[in-house]
Amino acid sequence: MPEADKYYIKRCLDGHPDDYQHLVRRYQGPLLAHLFGRLGNRDSAEEAAQEVFVRCYFKLPKLKKQTSFFAWMLGVANNIAKEQIRNTKRERRTREELSDVNRETKVGYDWPLARTIAKLDNYYRELILLRYYGGHDCKEISQMMNIPIGTVTKTLSRAYAQLRELLAKEEAIAESEVQL
Repeated sequence: MPEADKYYIKRCLDGHPDDYQHLVRRYQGPLLAHLFGRLGNRDSAEEAAQEVFVRCYFKLPKLKKQTSFFAWMLGVANNIAKEQIRNTKRERRTREELSDVNRETKVGYDWPLARTIAKLDNYYRELILLRYYGGHDCKEISQMMNIPIGTVTKTLSRAYAQLRELLAKEEAIAESEVQL
């Protein structure tokens, strides 16, 4: 077999790229099994195998011992598997960081707004927090607080008006401080 590998590699290097398919067919099964063992996922293993074959093809001129193609290819496969594992961990970390940021933003790290909401009457503040930070609709709030839905909507409307008024005052104070 190593002699056949050598023959097809030489043909590829001599300008017959179609002969590379013989190497792909011969080693595709064992390579997929190896990568599946490393990555634990069929889709990831197939993606990595494609990358291995492409990289090996373009690096064929650098292969010193043409009779050890498969061993060389496994080394390339191990490097690609490590890259995929690293990238997967990095993507997972990034997703977790983004979800943490989204959670923090949702919870109210808009400090001027949070301070203004804190100035609302308790009843208004509770409804605003349930509606926008808790993500509940008016019907759910009505059931949780055991009050009619009409009362919830009317009270929320008053709470918004009070919140707008307080925000306008905060903004006017901030503008006057900037002018000084």
